Amino acid sequence: MDWQGLLADFGTHWHVYLSMPLIAAAIGYVTKRAAIEMMFQPLEFVGVGVVGWQGVIPRNAHRMANVAMELMTTNLIKPKEIFARLDPKQVIAELREPIEQAVDEITRDLLARYQPNLWELMPQQAQRLILARVQAEGPRIVEKLMRDLAENIDDVLDVKDMAVRSLVRDKAMLNRLIRDTAQPEMRFIAHSGIWFGLAIGLIQVVAWALTKNPWIMPIFGGITGWLTDWLALKMIFLPRAPKRFLGLVTWQGMFQKRRMEVARDYGDLIATEIMTVANVMEAVLTGPKSDRLYAKIHREVQRAIDTQASLAKPFVVAAVGSRRYQEMKQEAARAAIERIPDTIRHIEGYATGALDIRNTIIRQIQQLTPLQYEGLLRPAFRQDEWKLIAVGAIIGFLVGELQVLVVLH
Repeated sequence: MDWQGLLADFGTHWHVYLSMPLIAAAIGYVTKRAAIEMMFQPLEFVGVGVVGWQGVIPRNAHRMANVAMELMTTNLIKPKEIFARLDPKQVIAELREPIEQAVDEITRDLLARYQPNLWELMPQQAQRLILARVQAEGPRIVEKLMRDLAENIDDVLDVKDMAVRSLVRDKAMLNRLIRDTAQPEMRFIAHSGIWFGLAIGLIQVVAWALTKNPWIMPIFGGITGWLTDWLALKMIFLPRAPKRFLGLVTWQGMFQKRRMEVARDYGDLIATEIMTVANVMEAVLTGPKSDRLYAKIHREVQRAIDTQASLAKPFVVAAVGSRRYQEMKQEAARAAIERIPDTIRHIEGYATGALDIRNTIIRQIQQLTPLQYEGLLRPAFRQDEWKLIAVGAIIGFLVGELQVLVVLH
């Protein structure tokens, strides 16, 4: 081997040799940033026909959300256990005023519509007495429904469906669930590309010095883009437990190492954006099992009306007619259901604290096995991972080709 010739060539073309590890480092960084952005952006498909791109996570929003929420509902959230924390008596205390107001409005409206003459001729004292009796029944109905729902929450609420619908409807929120939870890992991927690229670039210097083959640069560029992506992704998750390599370096997958921090971030986002009281109530009222709740409310409201009519029921039926009496009960139930969203807002503060979703998730994440815990984030990287790595290799190859043009001209 002509060492003198090599040294002379290095002295003459030192800028070419120096550029190789620097360009390799740049390739490593750029391909990582590209891979990260391609996971999340754009939210909607951009292109013509089948030629174009949509972020890996937004494009697979339904599947991603299903995987994430399957883990949540299987290992983190037990709906029956969570909703048992709501004290029906405290709920009644929080809702007493809006319930009384709603009952007052519904009763006045129904009596004015179905028996206007009788209601208008009735002394105010008698009106107040009727309203007081009906208002007293309202909290009893709500408490009974609360106890029934706490025992049979799975009959009216599909937590997984609720969460999946929220995430699919708001792809930006799905991005945040993954991106915010994995911010340090994203930075590591990008920065690791620099150091991996430098190392590969030094090998490239030797290969170029020995061969002067112009294919060296695009080949090493492609290898840098591919290998650094692959290594960075593996180092995020593996090994799952601390492991010593070559007796010198101890390494544990970054995501595994940050379990406590991840638990807090994940718990915060789930509690403040997905499993909120407002979202839960929307799911109960509009979800696939909502008809069961409406059936329960209809039964309770109609039973309450019959109870209040009690001995006077034959007179009431005779006064308004059997058909209209049934209509009145149906209308009362419908009016009660319409007022649920506005009424329920009065317990959001109490319910948020009582359900304690955030701390529940944090505790449960701490109890997951390493493999289960990895499932919080791993599906986001695994889906179409090969495409991200391939894009890194292509970018690296093209930059290597550009480097050849610069060197040879």
